[in-house]
Amino acid sequence: MCLSAAAYSITITPMTCQAKTENSQATEDLAARLGQRLRGGEVIELVSDLGGGKTTFTRGLAKGFGSDDHVASPTFTVSKVYKAGKKEFHHFDFYRLAEPGIMAHELQDLVGDPEIVVVVEWGEAVQHVLPADRLAVRLERSGEDSREITFDAPENLAYLLEGLC
Repeated sequence: MCLSAAAYSITITPMTCQAKTENSQATEDLAARLGQRLRGGEVIELVSDLGGGKTTFTRGLAKGFGSDDHVASPTFTVSKVYKAGKKEFHHFDFYRLAEPGIMAHELQDLVGDPEIVVVVEWGEAVQHVLPADRLAVRLERSGEDSREITFDAPENLAYLLEGLC
């Protein structure tokens, strides 16, 4: 079930920026800068092929948001929760689910909670649950370790991207 980012459609939003990272540490650092801007209540959809850097990016986001928890891919568990002070960081990976079932309801219950940041990988199975006002992050390989990263944000999330790229 490999889905090419180029074959995946996300509505283009009012604010777009692009960045290029040369290695996984730079990808994680960029994500940490973004994570520092998170307030809670945001939904972030990560789009890339297998091995595209989604977990690395998520590790940086969680770190920047204030979590000291070990971040790992939730491919086999579908979701993981990381603590960041009194707030939470929920990481979903729908790669193995053609039908999200009860996980879609869990996701729906979390969306919009001001104490929770939600990050979704392989979100095509839950498009009906994801809010239109979300940050879309596309990670594309531009070399073995380098990535071209495109951020698309609606106006109400523009604060996340200001000065990032």
